[in-house]
Amino acid sequence: MSPVPHATSLRRAPVQRRSAERLARILDACAALLDEVGYDDLSTRAVAQRAGVPIGSVYRFFGNKRQMADALAQRNLERFTERVAERLEVTGDRGWRHAMDVVLDEYLDMKRTAPGFSLVDFGNQIPVGTRRAEPNHRVAGRLTGLLSGHLGREADDDLRRTFLVAVETADALVHLAFRTAPEGDEKVVGELREMLRAYLARTLD
Repeated sequence: MSPVPHATSLRRAPVQRRSAERLARILDACAALLDEVGYDDLSTRAVAQRAGVPIGSVYRFFGNKRQMADALAQRNLERFTERVAERLEVTGDRGWRHAMDVVLDEYLDMKRTAPGFSLVDFGNQIPVGTRRAEPNHRVAGRLTGLLSGHLGREADDDLRRTFLVAVETADALVHLAFRTAPEGDEKVVGELREMLRAYLARTLD
């Protein structure tokens, strides 16, 4: 079953499997509609119709579309973290540069293929055009916890700050890459990789 968002993003957390599956359908419908109509024209009623659930089911979990989009963003982060962890488990310990490439490659793949991701990603774009610090702190914290063990480093404040700067840099330049080209300008992505390697080497080498 797909992971559900952390309970803090919901009015009521699902307890039974059937309820969790209904929530997953609602978020899937929200993601698809974001790609089709955008955030401004997204409505809870349209999501309910697409998901095949009563409108009351949507309001059981979410008070408005903002909360629904935020829950989608949190689910995106859960899926991203799982994908990175699975890739690293398969490839084994090949150093921090490989781990960084895995993180960036998984993010780019979700940016290109995951429904609704281009509009909400991990929450930075909710509402569209609004920039908030919290999502990048959340991503950096998750990566610190995930990669510290893989890299054999203590998850201390210095490592958290290093990953936060890396995440903020990647966030800005990935958005530039996708503004430049629909699938992400590879030259901009290449510059980003070089910048991240040079910056992270100061702490991780």
